[in-house]
Amino acid sequence: MSVAPTADAGRSRRTGSLLAFAYLLPALVVFGIFIFWPLVKSVMLSVQGTDILGNPSGFVGFVNYSKLFTDDGFLQVLWVTFAFTVLTVLPSIAIALFLALLLQSRIRGVKFFRTAFALPFAFSVATASVIFGVLFNPASGVLNGLLSYIGVGKVNWLTNPDLALWSVSGATVWMQIGYNLLVISAGLGALPDDVLEAARLDGASGFRLQRSIVMPLITPQLFFLVVVGTIHSLQSFGQIKILTVGGPEGRTTTLVYSIYEQAFANNNSNYGYASAQAMVLLLIVLVITALQFGVLERRVFYR
Repeated sequence: MSVAPTADAGRSRRTGSLLAFAYLLPALVVFGIFIFWPLVKSVMLSVQGTDILGNPSGFVGFVNYSKLFTDDGFLQVLWVTFAFTVLTVLPSIAIALFLALLLQSRIRGVKFFRTAFALPFAFSVATASVIFGVLFNPASGVLNGLLSYIGVGKVNWLTNPDLALWSVSGATVWMQIGYNLLVISAGLGALPDDVLEAARLDGASGFRLQRSIVMPLITPQLFFLVVVGTIHSLQSFGQIKILTVGGPEGRTTTLVYSIYEQAFANNNSNYGYASAQAMVLLLIVLVITALQFGVLERRVFYR
C-alpha cells in the first residue's frame, strides 16, 4: 500500500533544494564570472573583427579561423606546442617514477632525499624560471661554468634556436617533478602489503616485482599525471615569458604565448584573432583529453 506524499514532505524537499542552491550559489557566481562568461566572450570575439583599439568591429564569421590555418607562423606555433608538451610530460613522469621507486628502498637519509626531490613543488613558476635564467646565463651561468672545466665553450642555452626549446623544456621538467613525485609516492604508499608479500613469496623481486605488480597497481596515479600534465604543459606560459620571450625566431612560442602576443604584447589588441587561437587551444585540450580517456584509461587498473 503506497502512501501519498504529504504537503509537509513536499515543503521539506523544496526547502532542501533551496538550501542546496544557496550553498552552490557562491561557487556558481565565481564560475560564471571567471570561467563561463570569459568562454562565451571568447567565442563571440573569435567570430568578430577588432579595430586598432581592440573594440569589436563587426561579425566576420570564420575569417579569423581561416587566417589561422593558412598562416605558416601559426602552424609553427602548433608544432612548438606539441613538441614542448611531449618533451615535458613524459620525462617529468618517468623521472618522478624512477625517484619514487628509488625512495622506496631502505637507504640511509631517505627522508632527506624525499624532501629534496619534492622541493621543486614548493617553487612558483616565476621563481623557478628566474633561477634557471641564472643557470642558463651564457656569461656567468653555473652550467657554462661547469662545462668550461671539461673544455666545452660557451653555450647559448636560451638564444640558440636549436637549444632554446630543449632548455625551457628541461626547466619545466624540473618544475613538474616535485608534484609528480608526491602523487606517485602517495600511490606507492597505498599499495596493499598482502599483495606485495604474496608476490615476493612467489619469487617476484627487483625489476620483475616493479614491472608486474607495482606498476599496474599505480596506473591510476600515472594516468592522472599524464592527463593533468598534458593540460598543464599545453597551458604553460610563465617560464616561456621569463626565459625566452617566445624566441629565438619563435622557436619557443607556444599557443598560449602566441595568444598573449596577439592580444596584449607590444600594445597589440587583436582580440578576435587571439580568441580564435584560444578556441583552437580549447579544442586541442578537449580532443587530447578525450583520446587519453578513450585509449589510456583502458589500461588503468582500478583495484
